[in-house]
Amino acid sequence: MGIDVHVLGTASARPTNRRDVSGSAVKCPEGIAVIDCGEGFQNRFSHQRKMLKQHEKGTTLKPGNVDVLLFTHGHLDHTWGALPWMQTMSLDHRDTPLLILGPSTGAVLDALLSGSELPKDTHPSELARQWRSWHSLGANDSGLSFPTRWVLGDINKNRWVELNAQTGKAVALDSMPQPIGWSSCKIEALQTRHSVPSCAWAIKQVGKRGKFDRLRAAELRLTEEQRMSLARGDDVTLENGDLLDADSFRGKSGSGLSVILSGDTAEGAPGLLSTATPTLLVHEATFLEAQSDKAVEHLHSTVAGAVRTAQQMKVSHLALTHYSSRIKDLETVSNEVDVGDVHLDVVCLNDGDRLRVGEDGSVSHLVFSQEGWSKRNMSPNR
Repeated sequence: MGIDVHVLGTASARPTNRRDVSGSAVKCPEGIAVIDCGEGFQNRFSHQRKMLKQHEKGTTLKPGNVDVLLFTHGHLDHTWGALPWMQTMSLDHRDTPLLILGPSTGAVLDALLSGSELPKDTHPSELARQWRSWHSLGANDSGLSFPTRWVLGDINKNRWVELNAQTGKAVALDSMPQPIGWSSCKIEALQTRHSVPSCAWAIKQVGKRGKFDRLRAAELRLTEEQRMSLARGDDVTLENGDLLDADSFRGKSGSGLSVILSGDTAEGAPGLLSTATPTLLVHEATFLEAQSDKAVEHLHSTVAGAVRTAQQMKVSHLALTHYSSRIKDLETVSNEVDVGDVHLDVVCLNDGDRLRVGEDGSVSHLVFSQEGWSKRNMSPNR
């Protein structure tokens, strides 16, 4: 199946008459992850779902299949649509659990665990502040039709704390939780650089295991128990002392897939540069080069900065999003894409676009029109 990224907002802090603020839905074989949820997200999600029903039978975005809501940071253009959307899902009698994850600071986590007030220098958009407000407005087990888990993390130290929506109390976790039922797909938080605690989110799908060599097992006259052990990945020692390596009974495994969505960040974010190269990078490009001083001041990226980050990561497929309201058309963005002699496929995203990552690692850009989505191959910009 691969991974299907639905781009539901490509504006930055200020929406325009053609672009809405941040929000994406990433559909993988085991469920859907929503990444950021700016104002009006429920309408955009609903519209995308309606268009899929009309133009792609058998492909859908069911709200009940959303297993996790991921925030890259707490600025309102990335969070302010979450509470209305959750309340709408409750009105629709959703009953499946929802995991909610976001970045914070060690000082805030300490305050939550001790039950004390948040530090005085805590930023107004800190997720802990927003979540407490939402909980008081009904985003809890008694106000919603579905159970929720609210988890904040100090990304740099891989430290995670769960906040109880009913009591306000917090408990430390051994690790960042994964969505219920996900086994072949995994979520990872990657440290980014912004004016508030921030992170990128990676959705990883492991490659399919190679085919088990039943013929070799039969030739060795292995027992059913021995075959099952090897199929599970456990080595087997025979009575004569010979060791059978489980991996040697498997054919070549399929390549894994991964998609990273950056959120707001200055170029060259440490978590991005230190992670394994993804199949696809979706990176913010808030400013053009003429506003590079503003990008530095506000810890955002220019188009050129996003390209440089992708090149440092050795990415083959880059999608640009999160444009300032100063950017009136995407041609101006495309004109600033210069990859030099490095092979890098780049696309400038519009609201409603999709990015399909195939099981073979291919990436297709799907652009919406009145007839539905049409495929536009990502091609190198020179």
